[in-house]
Parts: sequence; structure tokens; C-alpha cells
Amino acid sequence: MTTTVTDAPTRMEKDSMGEMPVPADALYGASTARAVDNFPIANEPLSPAMISAFGHLKAACAQANLDLSKLDAKLAQVIIAASDEVADNKWDDHFPVDIYQTGSGTSTNMNSNEVIASLANDKLGLGRSVKAEGGVHPNDHVNMGQSSNDTFPAAMHIAGALSIQNQLLPALKNLKAALDDKAKTWDKVLKTGRTHLMDATPIRMGQVFSGYAAQVGWSIDRAEWALKEMLVNVPIGGTAVGTGINTHPDFAGKVCATLSKRAGVTFQEAENHPEAQAAKDSFVSAHGHLKTIATSFTKIANDIRWLGSGPRCGIGELQLPAIQPGSSIMPGKVNPVICESMIQVACRVMGNDATVTASGLGGIGSVFELNVAMPVMIEAFLESVKLLANVSNVFVDKLLQDLIVNEERCTELLEASLMTITALAPEVGYDKCAGLAKQAHNENKTIKELVSELKLMPEDRLAELMNYDAMTRPS
Repeated sequence: MTTTVTDAPTRMEKDSMGEMPVPADALYGASTARAVDNFPIANEPLSPAMISAFGHLKAACAQANLDLSKLDAKLAQVIIAASDEVADNKWDDHFPVDIYQTGSGTSTNMNSNEVIASLANDKLGLGRSVKAEGGVHPNDHVNMGQSSNDTFPAAMHIAGALSIQNQLLPALKNLKAALDDKAKTWDKVLKTGRTHLMDATPIRMGQVFSGYAAQVGWSIDRAEWALKEMLVNVPIGGTAVGTGINTHPDFAGKVCATLSKRAGVTFQEAENHPEAQAAKDSFVSAHGHLKTIATSFTKIANDIRWLGSGPRCGIGELQLPAIQPGSSIMPGKVNPVICESMIQVACRVMGNDATVTASGLGGIGSVFELNVAMPVMIEAFLESVKLLANVSNVFVDKLLQDLIVNEERCTELLEASLMTITALAPEVGYDKCAGLAKQAHNENKTIKELVSELKLMPEDRLAELMNYDAMTRPS
């Protein structure tokens, strides 16, 4: 969707700065058109999640003003009805303001006010007019008791919370269930462990995957901690600088109560409005949890692609599903593309974390009574949530469901491992075992073969100590 002004038919609209040509069929007015003209930068509007959040917020604000007898019931009803349509993303094409706009998000707030006023006036029979005589005014009615400085960050909290609740958490739970299933299914499959990329003592494949599942379990906790950051510090009610000028003292509480009913999660008014508007520490903290989730994903994806390396000249303990040709020149080659996709998502999320952190820094984004880098902050945040959620589901559907363990290869490598001699150390001694491991390696023998040849202990005792499964279940 382009944010540049076209040669299409226009109409003239007015704002406080004068007349401005507006596309003839646009629901917005002069303020939005001015922003479109001023910011042809990314040529990308804010995400649908933010537009929807503004719809929910404006409906809740209208309801609060109605409850407080600040807004006429007739006007409130049409504002709420119009806002509901915005919340349902029915009019996203009329939200063209670029991501890289005024740092407070004023242009998007006014875009919302104008679109909702236009739709509301149409419902009153006044036509789709941004400022109809006797109808809904974008500033006086839709924006009543509000400022861009508290609505945009409040919408950020709404969008962030709903994206975590509805996208990320279900995807993470789906991923954990798939990993738990593999851990249970492969609990008796024995393999060699690896530390420092070198052979180590035995481990069961089920234990390996239980570790991955545990990482995702912690990721679920981290997503819930991030969600809490979105719910407990909603800035609505602070208006211009956090003092609440031009709004009712009960306004914010009523807005949060209505938002909670609409969204199915519990939003809470900020305890300190100057902090909530001037700083964005909650977003920096919340995205830090997303970055940690991404870090966990790199561990899981990288391990699986290495364990599946081969098919003949690598580790080969896992067999990854072949879902597409891996080379334009090497026939028959298949690559671990889903693992690579997950790792790339992690790279992007880590980059987004740098953006979110920089946007929240004092002197860059957070300056005196306002943060002025909010649009890019929320876009980076929402992109991270979307990517983590989507890649989680793809990882399950395209990789884990058809992932196979190669038990024969696991056994072959485990038998060849020199580190199984660790089980003999309590009886034979560390130094002696170190020498035996070197000797077995030099003579290309297994530990079992060498110890048996040297008759260091009775065969039944050797068999007892060299029980690989027992090595993974210490008594």
C-alpha cells in the first residue's frame, strides 16, 4: 500500500493549517493527507494490529465519555459503531500514514479521528464528511479527553497485548506440545552426548528433546511476562504530558474497564502517567523477553540441523523431512531450510530489539515528557511477535511432525564413542581411564573391546558398567 499522494480526483479539506487536497473517496481529512504528503519514507503504513487497537481504544473512550455525561448519547453511539468497524480492520485502506512519521504518532491518531468521524457522520445521515455541521467532529468528539500523546502509546499496549495473547502464546504452546511428544516417543533412543562439539557421555534422544521443550516452556513464561508489561501500564488519561489536562479523573479507569471487556484481557491504568508517557521501559523490557525467546529458538533449530546433517557425511542421528530441492546445481541435495528460517527470524528479532531499545533511550526516543519514537518501536515489536508466532507454527508443521530419528546411526556413534569409559572411572581411576581412551582411539577399538582384551574386570561387570541406558539414569 503506497502512502504517496496520487493524481486521482481530490476534494478540498481544512485543518488548523488551512486547505489540503484529499483523495475524493478517502474517509480521512486534511490532517491525514498532510501527513501522507510529509512522510513518503517507507511507503508502508502501520500494521493492521495498530489500526485495530485504535478502533478498540476510540470505542472505549467514547463509552467512557458517555458514561461520564461528557458526550451526547447519539454522537457516542455512532462513534462506537464506527470505531467497531475500524477495530475489525474494515477500513485499513484509509490509514495510509507512513510508519516513519511524527514520533508521538499524532498523524495516526488524527487519521483515526478523521476516519471514525467520517464513518460516524455517514451513520447520522450526514454523508461521509470529516467535519459535518451538527455532526461528529474528529477532535471535539472522537478525540474528547485524549491526546495523541496518551492514545498512541495506549494503542501500542492494546496491540502488543492482543498480539502476544492471540498469536504468540498459542504458537508457543503448539511448539512445546510437539517437542514434548518427540521427547516421550524417543525416550528410549540412546545416543552419544556432545560437549564443546566433542564426544561426551550417553544421553537419550528423549532427554535432548525434553530440553528443547523446557526451553519453549520458559519461552511461554517469558511471553506471559511480556504480556503483563502490556497490561499493567496503560497511559490513557494522561493527555498531553501525563497531567490529565482536559479529561475527567475517572476517564482512564472507565476506558481500561471497557477495553478489558472488549479484548478479553485485563488492562490497568498506569499508576504514574508521567512515567507511562515519557518512558517506554515496559516495551524495552517486554521485547527483551521476545529476544530471549528468539535466542532459545536458535539453540533448538541449530541443534536439529546439525543432528540431521548428512545424509552420509554428517552426524545423521535425525532425518529431517525433505520439503524442497536444496540446490540449483547439486542434484538430490536437501537442506535444513526450516531450521534456517527459524534462525533468520531470530536474527530479525534481535535486530528489532536494538530498535526497540534505542527507541526507548533517553535523549533518543524518551525526551522530557514524551517518547518520540513510538511508531517505529511498536512496528518492530509487533513484527517480532508475528515472526516468532509464525515460525513456531511452521517449525511444527513442516519439520517436527515428520522428523525421524535414525536409531541405527545413534547406536553406531554411541558404540564408537570413547567417553563411555567415564562409567569405569570410579573403579579403574581417572588417569587409567584417560590412558585407555587414548589407546582405544589409537588402535581404532571401542572401549568395550579394549577393556575386554586387557581383562581389566570380569565380563559381567564390564557389561554392567557399560550399560548405556543406565548411564543416562544415575541412581
